[in-house]
Amino acid sequence: MSWLRFITQSPATPRGVEKPKHTPTTGVHYDTEWAHQPAAKFVRRLAVLGFFKPAVRYYAHPRVIGLDRLKDVEGPVIFAANHHSHADTSVLLATLPPKLRDDLAIAAGADYFFPNKVSGALSALFIGAIPIERTRLSKLSISNSLDVLKKGRNLLIFPEGGRSPDGWQQKHRPGAAFLAKRGKTPVVPVYLSGTGTILPKGKNWPTKARCAVVFGSPLRTSDDEDPREFATRIEKRIAELADEFSSGWWQSRKNAYQETTPGGEGPDAGAWRRRWALGPKPSQRRKPVGQQRWPEL
Repeated sequence: MSWLRFITQSPATPRGVEKPKHTPTTGVHYDTEWAHQPAAKFVRRLAVLGFFKPAVRYYAHPRVIGLDRLKDVEGPVIFAANHHSHADTSVLLATLPPKLRDDLAIAAGADYFFPNKVSGALSALFIGAIPIERTRLSKLSISNSLDVLKKGRNLLIFPEGGRSPDGWQQKHRPGAAFLAKRGKTPVVPVYLSGTGTILPKGKNWPTKARCAVVFGSPLRTSDDEDPREFATRIEKRIAELADEFSSGWWQSRKNAYQETTPGGEGPDAGAWRRRWALGPKPSQRRKPVGQQRWPEL
C-alpha cells in the first residue's frame, strides 16, 4: 500500500532544506481584487438587473424611504445597516442607486462566505463580498476594508456582526466607526424592516413578505470623537430611522428632539411582546406611539 501513502501524503522536505511556509488562500486571506475589475463588475451588474432586482420585487416588493438623502452622496462612503437576514444584501443591491451600487463592496463573514475557493469566488463575483472576521477586528480585516475605501469604492457593513434573532437591533460593534475615522469616510445609516420574515434563520428558500428600506443622511465623525462614541451615534441614528418608519417623519423628529426615540434594542419582555412592539409590517399601518391601545378582550 505504499502507493496509497504516496498519493495521499504531502511530499517530504529534504533534510537541510527550509520547509516552505503555507500561505492560506481562503477565509479572510481570500484575494477579491479580481472581483472589482471591469469584467467582473459587468457580470455583477447583469446579476443585479437580471436576478436580484426581479427576485426582490417578486418576494419583497420593498418600500424605499430616503432616496433623496443619497442624491448628492459621492463615494467612497460606508453604508451601516441593521441585520435581520441573508436577504438584507439582496434587498440593498436592488434598492441602492446605481452610482453607489456599481462600486460597492460588502463586508462578509470570512467563515461563512469564504470557507473555500468556490464559495469565495461566487460571493466575490455576484455580491462583491470581501472577507472579514466577525468575532474580532483583526489586522487583515481592517486592511481589506480600508483598501476598499482607499480605492474609492463604497463599503456595506452590518455593525451588529450577525443577524438579529427577533428583528430588534443588537449592540453595534465599533468596526464601521473605526473604519470611517481611519478612512475619513462618511457613514450612511440604513434601517431594514421585514427581511427577517422573507428569509429567517434556518431557512434556505425565501417567503413572500413586504419589507422596507430607510436611508439616512450621511454622518461624519469629528476629530475628537472616539470610534465607540461614533458607533453609538450610528446605532442611535438607525433607531431614529426605525422610528421614522413606524411613526412617520414628523413624529420621529419630535421624538429625536425630545430624546424619546424608542431604543433599537426593544423591550425587556417575552418574544411575542417584543414582536408586537417592533411595529407594523411594511405593508401595514399603525397609529403613532402614544395613540396605540391594547385590543379589548
